[in-house]
Amino acid sequence: MQHSSLVQSLNSAQAQAVTSQADRLLVLAGAGSGKTRVLVHRIAWLIQEQHLSPHAILAVTFTNKAAAEMRHRIESLLHAPSGSMWVGTFHGIAHRLLRMHWQDAGLPQNFQILDSEDQLRLVKRVMRQLELDDARWPPRQAQAFINSHKDEGLRPEHIDDHGDVYQKTLIAVYGQYQEACERGGMLDFAELLLRSHELWLKQPQLLAHYRQRFRHILVDEFQDTNRIQYAWLQMLSGNEVPITIVGDDDQSIYGWRGARIENIRSFGDDFGRTEVVRLEQNYRSTATILNAANGVIAHNRDRLGKELWTSGEEGEPISVYAGFNEVDEARFIAERIQQGLQQGLRRSEMAILYRSNAQSRVLEEAMLRAGIPYRIYGGHRFFERLEIKNALAYLRLICHRDDDAAFERVVNTPPRGLGDKSLERIRSTARELKQPLWQASLTVLQHKELATKAGKSLHEFLGLIELLDQEVRGLGLSEQAERVIEASGLIPYHQNEKGDRGEARVENIKELISAAREFELNGEGDSASLAAFLDHAALEAGDNQAQADEDCVQMMTLHSAKGLEFPVVFMSGVEEGLFPSMKSTEDLSRMEEERRLAYVGITRAMKKLFITHAESRRIYGSEALHAPSRFIREIPQHCLQEVRAAAKITRPIAAPRGRAIQDADTPYRLGRSVRHPKFGDGVIMGCEGQGPNARVRVNFSGVGEKWLVAQYARLELL
Repeated sequence: MQHSSLVQSLNSAQAQAVTSQADRLLVLAGAGSGKTRVLVHRIAWLIQEQHLSPHAILAVTFTNKAAAEMRHRIESLLHAPSGSMWVGTFHGIAHRLLRMHWQDAGLPQNFQILDSEDQLRLVKRVMRQLELDDARWPPRQAQAFINSHKDEGLRPEHIDDHGDVYQKTLIAVYGQYQEACERGGMLDFAELLLRSHELWLKQPQLLAHYRQRFRHILVDEFQDTNRIQYAWLQMLSGNEVPITIVGDDDQSIYGWRGARIENIRSFGDDFGRTEVVRLEQNYRSTATILNAANGVIAHNRDRLGKELWTSGEEGEPISVYAGFNEVDEARFIAERIQQGLQQGLRRSEMAILYRSNAQSRVLEEAMLRAGIPYRIYGGHRFFERLEIKNALAYLRLICHRDDDAAFERVVNTPPRGLGDKSLERIRSTARELKQPLWQASLTVLQHKELATKAGKSLHEFLGLIELLDQEVRGLGLSEQAERVIEASGLIPYHQNEKGDRGEARVENIKELISAAREFELNGEGDSASLAAFLDHAALEAGDNQAQADEDCVQMMTLHSAKGLEFPVVFMSGVEEGLFPSMKSTEDLSRMEEERRLAYVGITRAMKKLFITHAESRRIYGSEALHAPSRFIREIPQHCLQEVRAAAKITRPIAAPRGRAIQDADTPYRLGRSVRHPKFGDGVIMGCEGQGPNARVRVNFSGVGEKWLVAQYARLELL
């Protein structure tokens, strides 16, 4: 392969990024500018032209899917296996390091990974030990406290309570939780990064080894890194290892889960003199869509600066529709989707985006009424499903008796007569003797501390696990999975669930055997073992990406849409108080993140963008009037085209009760502004009845909603 063949298909900015000799390179990659292409070609260039061994390259991504795609594309480009190159997520690479250096990290060799649900289970157990009331101290809140401080690189002893009782209590929970994890040899996802960073700090000879091994580090989606990820990279790179980062400060939208936009902005200051290459040519969207995105994001301060452009078509104007209410808005979207289908579009080429999950209900109803198949993108992945977690817990317990989270999940699943009192006795013994729950169970049985029936059930459960452990030895991975699932009783247990859910759960459990078989075929030796498969399942469960498998309209939050593209996009609910959210109106940094979210939403569209809002919206149980979002106003006017409703409304979009109004010529039409001598100005939200007895529902700016009889109301039409 000649040098020219690696860059000949690239534009000038892409080629500059690929062939840069800089030890510190920041590639500012705008939406749709070909950043994955640049990353892959740069790795190929380092191997082919700079003669780096794949062994000497570390590439970090944010999803397992992105890592797999990157490896595949590199191999296709080089026409050779990527060999020993490390390509993976932060968590995946940290996990790999800790498995290799478990002794140096102060871990047991067979440490277990806790997914989010198992972590919550353990947090609840710790809080019970501390006799904390769930109502006052929500376990999920404590879980978030632990994870957020780990993401900041902080252990319990590093956190100052500032004399605050609430803070002091959560620190205590964190401390007890940490001790429980240490005893059970368990690591949650946040711990993987924190522990591997501590590995660098405590083992300088190991750090030196990896600094010598890796001759180039490449990081994708750098704007999404948190504090501990940044520190981990900074430590590994030092002043020795060249590093290329790719990201877009305009697409930093995960501040709420710890991502720090400051990381990409301060990279040059912290890592040393940096070459910056801007990828501004967009290959996805029309010029109109890009002009809209540029217009919106220009209102943010402290940007690193870039402006998207395309050599492609100007494209259609962006259609803006104002619905009377959320039902009317949803109906409009469904109608336009049907029009798109008539014009030859596939359902999967259209997506509906919304700010909050709560908005999806009305949209789903509109899809159902119109008979349009749809799918909520980003739902539970395979390894996150309850029935799969149950099956995996049996497998984990066979592999590791000391896995307390697995024990708690299945000791009474399916139900076997072990009530809360019996389980608390086991937990209490475990606390007193500082034993795992499995060992504590044996102790409880030995001392006959349980009622006869409960004791018999517990004995049978322990016996089942021991028997299965013996039976599956020597079997292949898929055979192990099949035997354990069969003996666990999970299939008949889930079959008894009502409706389609039970059938779906059973199908999923059976699919787990297929997943084990596929994993077995792709691995060799220890890499195809049950322990390796369980690690794989835990890491996959932590990946938020979803898979689409049928032709249906995609519905998702704006956050879920990042990284995706669709020919036609509907951005719904673009209203003040909803998008941007009410919480962001008094916080500039939050408002700017909301604006970046709008930028992400706009740039998902390739050919056509619809922006919709409702004059009145019932959400979170109450109805309110919202002005159109400031983000609409920030789009250059020449990019917009207002879509108007029909001039004559024959019935309300939704009547809350009673009969719909029948008189098409009534002056009291939905959305009409009116004035009342006592209540002031308002907007008509609904009507019922006919003639002089008709009642009108008006939302007044000063006093809220009122029902008025039309003939007595003395409403002035504005």
